[in-house]
Amino acid sequence: MKIALLGYGKMGKAIESIALERGHEIGLKVDESNANYSASALQGHDVAIEFSRPETATANIGQCLAAQVPVVVGTTGWYHEFETIAEQVQQKQGSLFYATNFSVGVNLFFQVNQLLAELMNDWSEYAVHMEEIHHVHKLDSPSGTAITLAEQITHRLDRKNAWSEGREATDHEINITSKREAEVPGTHSIQYRSGIDQITITHEAFNRKGFATGSVLAAEWILGKTGIFTMNDLLDLRQRTND
Repeated sequence: MKIALLGYGKMGKAIESIALERGHEIGLKVDESNANYSASALQGHDVAIEFSRPETATANIGQCLAAQVPVVVGTTGWYHEFETIAEQVQQKQGSLFYATNFSVGVNLFFQVNQLLAELMNDWSEYAVHMEEIHHVHKLDSPSGTAITLAEQITHRLDRKNAWSEGREATDHEINITSKREAEVPGTHSIQYRSGIDQITITHEAFNRKGFATGSVLAAEWILGKTGIFTMNDLLDLRQRTND
């Protein structure tokens, strides 16, 4: 299939490598030098993969919808505009696949996180805390993956209904500590700590290959489909979660 890469930074280059390994063609690469491309530039492409910046993601999605090209979006930080985008997808009968994290391992980790949160409803003596570590170039904080993890906990752990970052959490909030260090691809840890012990679950990415592979798998999967999809659809996990 012919892929348009909307965002050609480190992730875009990693995606290109995986796509070529899997026998696909890259027809368009958009970076700062040609960011003002028109929807017509997307015509002839089977799918677009969007890994740019929060402030350009929705415009890129709009261009794909206008060109009737399915789009896979890995950029986070734009979800405050999600309802508007969802309306556009419906109006144009388009295809949107989005995820805070395309790693298969992370999405399995999401399932473990939800189960552990539900189990902890019976053990109020355990305080919950989250830490996420990423490279110094990451633009959003906390990470989209950390927000997803926190929201999963608030939906299942009765004593928590919100999250906080950069300040002391209230009794009803999950505190997220965000760190930016060197070239760390992404590490997320959730701790449940009591006076006598601690339970910790952690996902650590060793490189960007897992994210890149997942996004290409999503691009292959979305062909011929209409609507809005997530990794739960790709991995057939919806039957195991209420989200």
